[in-house]
Amino acid sequence: MRLTGEQLALRDTTADFAAEHLAPHALEWDRDKHFPVDVLRKAAELGLGGLYLPEDVGGSGLGRLDGVLVFEALATGCPSIAAYASIHNMVATMIDRFGDDTQRRRYLPRMSTMDSLGSYCLTEPGAGSDAAALTTRARRDGDHYFLSGVKQFISGAGTSDVYVVLARTGGPGAAGISAFVVERNTPGVSFGPNEVKMGWNAQPTRQVVFDDAPVPATALLGGEGAGFKVAMSALDGGRLNIAACSLGGAKTALGKAVRHVSERSAFGAKLSEAQALRFRLADMRTDLEAAQTLLWRAADALDQGDPDATQLSAMAKRFCTDAGFEIANQALQLHGGYGYLAEYGIEKIVRDLRVHQILEGTNEIMRVIISRRMLAEAA
Repeated sequence: MRLTGEQLALRDTTADFAAEHLAPHALEWDRDKHFPVDVLRKAAELGLGGLYLPEDVGGSGLGRLDGVLVFEALATGCPSIAAYASIHNMVATMIDRFGDDTQRRRYLPRMSTMDSLGSYCLTEPGAGSDAAALTTRARRDGDHYFLSGVKQFISGAGTSDVYVVLARTGGPGAAGISAFVVERNTPGVSFGPNEVKMGWNAQPTRQVVFDDAPVPATALLGGEGAGFKVAMSALDGGRLNIAACSLGGAKTALGKAVRHVSERSAFGAKLSEAQALRFRLADMRTDLEAAQTLLWRAADALDQGDPDATQLSAMAKRFCTDAGFEIANQALQLHGGYGYLAEYGIEKIVRDLRVHQILEGTNEIMRVIISRRMLAEAA
């Protein structure tokens, strides 16, 4: 697939931003668990806060292929920050697609500039992959719904201003779920402590707790009972973006590995002269290229409304996140003991990329989606 001149410029500009504003600080942010909101707002000045939003609310009006180019480039500087930017854009896109004009005008211009950050509240302590089993409830009383329940593993929680929250307004199953736009300062909304995590330390991850929190009926997104549709609408794009973040991190790790074996000597010769290591580098580069090709194919399918887009997105998410982690892990191995030291930056990438195989639907769930489609076609 040949990229246009505009797409190449978008990718290069984003990569330059990542090299200047993310990469030099990524280890410090990871160590100090610092969420660089000021840097996110600088990214928004390039149009990265409302990638898929129309221009009438300050967005960039880009497609999904454009988006994966952006997130791959951002992740070369810091996968954690790139992944949060993906989540923010996912929330903004849900409001744009399902919100009424008042909701769009209220939230999206400030989300485009990242003056208001967004978080997505679907997962619960007892409902992860089985999203239709969520138990957070929204009880209607007059002109308000009152939300009660707990959301788990919410990126940006406590800092974000705008939360798209999935809650049960009806009976069991997907048909009883509705979506709401909830603001951070709503009475009855509180946040758990910042989770201690393996990676993704440059963005906060907290529980969001709803204790009979009053939300006006006008906060309903897409109508009562439409919540599961709202939730599922975001997943194809989110899976592509997290796949792109994996490839960006892997690309940086591979570049570090190539430099290391080119400079390091052992037993009187450069490591790069060892055929076994050359072969390993070749396999890593081939896997990266194969993953990128599948990702671009899936993103183009989503842009074109291809009926295979959901299956292809699941394939890309599974393949790219597995390949990205393995490439980063192999890069660490090629560094030997130095790869295990924080200052070299490899171990951070490995830690950051590991969670990509879990979130946006585990890679096991991706296999369920792919095989289900295959078997349905064969029936």
